[in-house]
Amino acid sequence: MADGNRNALLLGSIAAVAVLAVLFFLVGAVDVIDTLRSADPTFVAVTVAFALCWLLAWSLMLRTVLGSLGVSIPVVTSFLVYAGAVFANNVTPFGQAGGEPVAALLISKVSNCRYETGLAGIASVDVLNVVPSLSLVFVGVGYYATTAAVGDRLGTAVSSAVVLVGGIVFAIAVVWRYRETLVERLPGVVAPLAGRLGRGRYEAADLESDLTGRLERFFADIERVGTNRFRLSAIVGLSLVGWLAQAVALTAAFAAVGHAIPPYVVLFAIPLANLAGATPMPGGLGGIEAAYVALLVPTTGIEASTITAAVLVFRGGTYWLPVVIGGVATSTLGVRAVR
Repeated sequence: MADGNRNALLLGSIAAVAVLAVLFFLVGAVDVIDTLRSADPTFVAVTVAFALCWLLAWSLMLRTVLGSLGVSIPVVTSFLVYAGAVFANNVTPFGQAGGEPVAALLISKVSNCRYETGLAGIASVDVLNVVPSLSLVFVGVGYYATTAAVGDRLGTAVSSAVVLVGGIVFAIAVVWRYRETLVERLPGVVAPLAGRLGRGRYEAADLESDLTGRLERFFADIERVGTNRFRLSAIVGLSLVGWLAQAVALTAAFAAVGHAIPPYVVLFAIPLANLAGATPMPGGLGGIEAAYVALLVPTTGIEASTITAAVLVFRGGTYWLPVVIGGVATSTLGVRAVR
């Protein structure tokens, strides 16, 4: 790991610990621990089971995307690869932005496809996951608005989500619109810089040619994903199944601590809270937990300490479980690929 990446991870981890410490201090650490100790093991197991269902659904989503790119991998391998991708996202700052290169490398190793094909596959999964998430936000908030007034905090969260996602979509649209220009000009800018940083280890002309080819193949792979409407519908459907599995997992986590949570609140809370994953903290650790508490306290009326305990049970299934499975999978698949 490069020094810059190592320092970023260290600072992000310190920030995550600090945020969690402040959260525990504000809601009452003793109350949270007492609630966790009395949690129903059956509902905790249900939470973990549906967290696995979420991983399975999105791993099948990745498998379908790769299938549209001519890359075939078994179901079990796709599950392990996607768990490895989530692991990479959870241990690097800035969520998907930090973990996608690692995930793309893992995909290329286990499937013998080009790196840019793996990158196009995992990037397509992340982008297409936005469509069902926004739909769930609008459905959940819309129904909530019929039962109670939308508070400033929720309104701000929804507005921020719309602005952020709108900005991302706009940036993607601009890149796609001018992709030919990027392919023509970007390698000519990057190659000389990389050559100087590499202290003569790379020939600028060879590197420019290699980058041009990789960019051309990357954009071609992205285009192939979007042209097959049947596969695209299946991919979005699997994404929705994954989001709904997370919703059931969060509902079960609240049941584990003895509380019920309205389904429409769950629908918008999960996508909105996950926006905190874009913070410099590894996988949004600390930030996502705080976002859940900030969203759910005013919309459910449940005590903050109880909500924190439920969120920790939920995150045990959706954060720590993929870290364990994905870490083992990444190590195992990496060793096999090298052999």
